[in-house]
Amino acid sequence: MSNVFGLIVSGRLVQTDFTPLSETRYLIVIPEVDSINHAVVFLTGLAPLPLGTAAMVYWSWPDPAAPPNWQLLGHISNSKPSAIFKISNLKKLHELSDENKFMSAFGQQKICHDAQLGISIEPETNIQLLASSVADQASDYVTFAQKMLDNLVNFVASFSLTQEQMTPTPGISYIPLNTLHTWYQNFERRLQQNPNFWRN
Repeated sequence: MSNVFGLIVSGRLVQTDFTPLSETRYLIVIPEVDSINHAVVFLTGLAPLPLGTAAMVYWSWPDPAAPPNWQLLGHISNSKPSAIFKISNLKKLHELSDENKFMSAFGQQKICHDAQLGISIEPETNIQLLASSVADQASDYVTFAQKMLDNLVNFVASFSLTQEQMTPTPGISYIPLNTLHTWYQNFERRLQQNPNFWRN
């Protein structure tokens, strides 16, 4: 069933040489990924997926110092036979968190120097569960960032002085409090527009 899936990345020929790891797990290596921004995964049309299933698509960036960390990109299915995934803004999960719930999806592997794309055929019900989990995680990142920013601004503001209260101290730099507030507002606006902007 490995030739049921296809992969296209910009400037390269179509790849269909997925390696079967089991009856429901497939893997393909993508060399020289630095210049890749998007990946298209699709069903080739040779055979449909089993009824009631979907193909969950995972990505792993190369890392010469760690085993692969899998990130869920999305899914394809018989009713959605192709999908384009933006991969240029993905961050290595080990840099984001010590916990990687998808790491065991394809088993422990040797350290990889090339990107890998994994496909796992799973019940369609998993799509909603995983999508909800990913959305919750994104919401957690936004909440954490906002709480951290609030804490920083409140902490720094607690040390604020008016110009009359300041005593000249050579060698110490001062930053106007409104500069911090401007930075805070810009950061929060960008976070609301795209919770993942800081990964770039």
